[in-house]
Amino acid sequence: MRIGTPQPLAASIVALAETPDDVPGIDLRLEALAQLAADRIGAAEYAAVSTRPSNGCSMVAASNELVDAVDDCPSLPPLDDDGHDSSTMITWPGFREAAAGMGLQVVSVPLFTGSGAAIATLDLYGRDADAMAPLTAGIGAAYDADLAPENDHEESPELDAGSEELIAGFTEALSVRATIQLALDLVGERPDVGARHAYPELRLHAADRGVSLLTAANNVISEKLAGHFKNHE
Repeated sequence: MRIGTPQPLAASIVALAETPDDVPGIDLRLEALAQLAADRIGAAEYAAVSTRPSNGCSMVAASNELVDAVDDCPSLPPLDDDGHDSSTMITWPGFREAAAGMGLQVVSVPLFTGSGAAIATLDLYGRDADAMAPLTAGIGAAYDADLAPENDHEESPELDAGSEELIAGFTEALSVRATIQLALDLVGERPDVGARHAYPELRLHAADRGVSLLTAANNVISEKLAGHFKNHE
């Protein structure tokens, strides 16, 4: 929902899905997204992003509490001037294995860029399996409405505001991805382009007109529909 002030976590996921793959600073966006997830999702105590293909390392939004629990964790900066734990992003080899050893539950969310490629995974970790379950169900339902859980258990935990924001952002990102993919299919049907060069062609279309990749995709779809209706007049 884009009424009022955009929620930052949802907005970050959607913006990433609209962003061309070759735009500089994607890694920084991923790190910021993980920090937002750690800050805003109550069910998740820690958040991490790992790129695809993974080299076994995760960028983790972690507190000193988590660092102290694992012997081989990279060191974090010291406490701040007020004596509070420093929260930051760290590169952590083998974090998934370490988290599993600590009994943390994980919910994974793919993160897409403009070509439709899943360039990274956002992993959300929490100790309370019951609290994580609605988030898992919500992400599954975003993929397929038939996976939406029935409301048979009145005592099951509800989604916290941050989890609702994540699911809303992921749902919209999937919609953005579907729109761009439809436009790519249409561009790829042109004899002078072909499927292999559809994405570069759409990227060039957007750059030439100074619009976003999503706007360019909507333009392609609108032009196709206009031509279809004209041919049937």
